[in-house]
Amino acid sequence: MKRLVVDMDGVLADVYSQFIKKHHEESGEWLSIDTMAGLYEGEVFPYARKHINTKGFFEDIPVMAHSQEVLAELIKHYKVYIVSAAMEFPLSLSEKQQWLDRHFPFISWRQRVFCGSKEIIRADIMIDDYLRNLDSFEGETYLFTQPHNSLIESDRHKRVKDWLEIKSILLP
Repeated sequence: MKRLVVDMDGVLADVYSQFIKKHHEESGEWLSIDTMAGLYEGEVFPYARKHINTKGFFEDIPVMAHSQEVLAELIKHYKVYIVSAAMEFPLSLSEKQQWLDRHFPFISWRQRVFCGSKEIIRADIMIDDYLRNLDSFEGETYLFTQPHNSLIESDRHKRVKDWLEIKSILLP
């Protein structure tokens, strides 16, 4: 059975929605996702680092549409692991664990990898929204579209726009 690694933030967890919500709470301004193409979170959201380092930020991030049902199907065909470079933000560790328990209870603790760098990850397939994680991966790679990567063209990584597209590619 092939091993499939899936990123959390930006792939399972809708961090842009969370940043937009927190930005509105902080400034009163609503930002449109359409204006963020090619920009990283820190370039769009001036309070991003503050929010990431605030207790509760990772606890209530919305779930990406269709990720729960597609991932539940994928585990029938792949050895699935959730991999998150969570060490940079220590508060995120317990919150990400709780978030997975709540939204993906069928993913056991044995299938969760919290690390500093994903360079150490070895599997057959990786789904991630950051090139820095995909570029060092030796297997098949899928770039999950997010505003910060929407203008990037890559011959090496196959772009996927959502979980329904992942389903159509990876499931029989």
